[in-house]
Amino acid sequence: MPALFDKEIIISLSDTDHDITYIQYSFLSIVLTANIQLDDKFDKIDESYNDGLVLFVGLKSGSNIIREYTIYHRGKTIDGSLQNVARTESFIYNSIKTKFEKNNRKRIHSLYENIHNFDTSACGTYISMREIEELIGNQTSVPYTIPIRFEVSIPLDDLMIFSAFTDYPNGLFGDLKIKFKINPHAFVFCQVNPIISTAKYYTMNKDKLLSSSQQKLMDTDFMFRNWCLTFQDINQFTQLGCTADLITGLHAELLTESGLKNLICDIKPVTISINNYIITEVKDIMAGYKATDVYLN
Repeated sequence: MPALFDKEIIISLSDTDHDITYIQYSFLSIVLTANIQLDDKFDKIDESYNDGLVLFVGLKSGSNIIREYTIYHRGKTIDGSLQNVARTESFIYNSIKTKFEKNNRKRIHSLYENIHNFDTSACGTYISMREIEELIGNQTSVPYTIPIRFEVSIPLDDLMIFSAFTDYPNGLFGDLKIKFKINPHAFVFCQVNPIISTAKYYTMNKDKLLSSSQQKLMDTDFMFRNWCLTFQDINQFTQLGCTADLITGLHAELLTESGLKNLICDIKPVTISINNYIITEVKDIMAGYKATDVYLN
């Protein structure tokens, strides 16, 4: 059953016969569908560039999606976790985690530099300007609404109540459940470095571009050769609901009849917010073993 906006989610992590031996390799997987709102159509970007310019929408860390949680162990409520703010806990715990661990786990932690490299560790989704323009379609009222969908992975040891169990690998045995709510204020966005995202699009679609439009290749090459520091990367995420300076227009302007051109980049404040969401799937992946009658005998 999908979980609607601001509704509680409860999932069983183990049963009475399950021994969790590697809590650090156990995690929750959440699939989320949301409607986000933008106050710009990004329709002033030339056809040659709107596939290469990309927005990232997601989370800094997967565990930020949990607002508060309650743990049930063998039918009892674990005291002290009901009002915990999971975002604060994950920030504290991630501050001591190694960068290597953050970089090598899928859909868990969005390091800012990894977003621009389209790393698999990124916790969110990428949307090109072409996709935004097509999804907005004929909408006329501001803000414009578009759907997004992505998967989030939450390591259980990112939650403070589980973080110490790596020292006691057989400490959890029995019926274990977690109940939590989604934090709608945890989502962030940024615009991927245009040169990197355009180069990636060019590399992935080179054969298609070579066999179709030579003009698009020429325009892309013109962008690479004439890009300047007009767009200053601020090296930070912006929370959904807030405003950030984004590239909303990019085109080549003809200066002379001989064909001399100038690259025009329009930058303006854009507000992106989340309207609503639905959790379509929640599952847990627990590392451990289960005792059976055959094994015990």
